[in-house]
Amino acid sequence: MEMGKLMDYEAQRVKMVDNQVRTTDVTSHSVLSAFLTVPRENFVPEHLKALAYVDKDIELAPGRYLTHASPVAKLLQLAAVSREDRVLEIGTGTGYVTALLALLAGSVVSVESDAALADTARKNLSSSENVKIVSGDLEKGAASDGPYDLVFLNGAVEEIPEQLFQQMKDGGRLIAVIGYGNASRAHLFVKERGTIGGTPEFNTAVKPLPGFRKAVEFQF
Repeated sequence: MEMGKLMDYEAQRVKMVDNQVRTTDVTSHSVLSAFLTVPRENFVPEHLKALAYVDKDIELAPGRYLTHASPVAKLLQLAAVSREDRVLEIGTGTGYVTALLALLAGSVVSVESDAALADTARKNLSSSENVKIVSGDLEKGAASDGPYDLVFLNGAVEEIPEQLFQQMKDGGRLIAVIGYGNASRAHLFVKERGTIGGTPEFNTAVKPLPGFRKAVEFQF
């Protein structure tokens, strides 16, 4: 990459953190450092690289998006990721949030249902030794690689499948945005002695993940 472009991306990265992340009450040093470190431009399609740091979602594939920085930063701060954590990410996309998690956590297992996105993520994250990309249904997670200290849903859902709760360690957390559009809220769930408790934390809006709509109930 040309030195001028590289420096320009670095400047845009700093501006993104200053204008989109710090302004939304994100104060975690580790989260801010991760956003300043990961080159977001490497995780968007070539023809959209100029928009990598714009405060908007970027479509990666039909119905799949790279979320703009501020909600992701707030969710990561809420997750309170530590270097001891084994993390399950649901919805890899091209691997941007996976890369952030890889800097914050001990290890990351990330599930992606779109084969092309999974392949792209593997290439993007080939230098990350603590990341494993799993191709499969998002709602099923990756039980064989668990259990996990943190389950992080990278997109909005209508409901959380029981099998994802089952993949949490005792004392583990699950972060999810529940609901769509203006009605969506970030939730923190914690498993204590096998029991799941959850609290809504703040309003936010992110694009939905496929496969998490409530089953239609028929009444006769």
